[in-house]
Amino acid sequence: MYSGFQDFVKRHDYLVCVDSDGCAMDTMDCKHIHCFGPRMVEEWELQEWAEPILERWNVINLYSMTRGINRFKGLNMMLTEVNGKYKPIDHLENLTAWVNSGAAPSNDALQRAIEETGSPILKKALSWSRAVNASIVALPEELKKPFEGAKEGLAAAAEFADVAIVSSANRDAVVEEWTKFRLLDHVDIMLAQDVGSKVHCISEMLKFGYDPHKVLMVGDAPGDADAADSNGVWYYPILVRHEAESWARFPEAAQALQSGGYAEYGAQKRREFLENLS
Repeated sequence: MYSGFQDFVKRHDYLVCVDSDGCAMDTMDCKHIHCFGPRMVEEWELQEWAEPILERWNVINLYSMTRGINRFKGLNMMLTEVNGKYKPIDHLENLTAWVNSGAAPSNDALQRAIEETGSPILKKALSWSRAVNASIVALPEELKKPFEGAKEGLAAAAEFADVAIVSSANRDAVVEEWTKFRLLDHVDIMLAQDVGSKVHCISEMLKFGYDPHKVLMVGDAPGDADAADSNGVWYYPILVRHEAESWARFPEAAQALQSGGYAEYGAQKRREFLENLS
């Protein structure tokens, strides 16, 4: 398995890109409920309003059309609401500017921005992000597992396609989780948060010569669908609270992709996806 573009070798005409958290791995809810939200409350001392803030954090990141948003963009959205409703957030404009700058939304890119600007809120955002990563590592092992059918779906994809992890999650967490459950046995390349956005990752993979109509993005969030649309490739949704059923039906998607009939099939799946999140 390759961990970057430089050494990757294309083996198949087809490419299947798969998101990690909330798609292949049943880790998205527990990470936000136990790690992302609580560490934000601690970092910005929001304990007085913890209950409504944490509820809103989960809506933004799990149960709405912003599901799957990058951690720093989600943080900026939540702190903007906190600033307007609960407590002034010092230097919030600096975080907003960085989030909207086009920089890779990763700890490394944030560290570089801190070195350039010395911004206090960027330092707090990095402290929060590192605390989140440490909390994720410390989660009970029984909370970090793949969805039923995900491994079988990946194995089916690997029979006819190159398989790429395309995730905005922390690389170390992806490596740990996918290695433990031997999901990496069916993966050719891993593209995580440190590589860039999902749009960028799919775009770079297309440079290896894949026909966009032979490329499928498998995801659970609007950002996954947008990444597919931005690159002119197909999208297959793993529906929230219907993940096992979605993976069980993945062979249908694989067949439609290989037969050249994915347009109609994908349109129906897209309608189901939007109805599920709305």
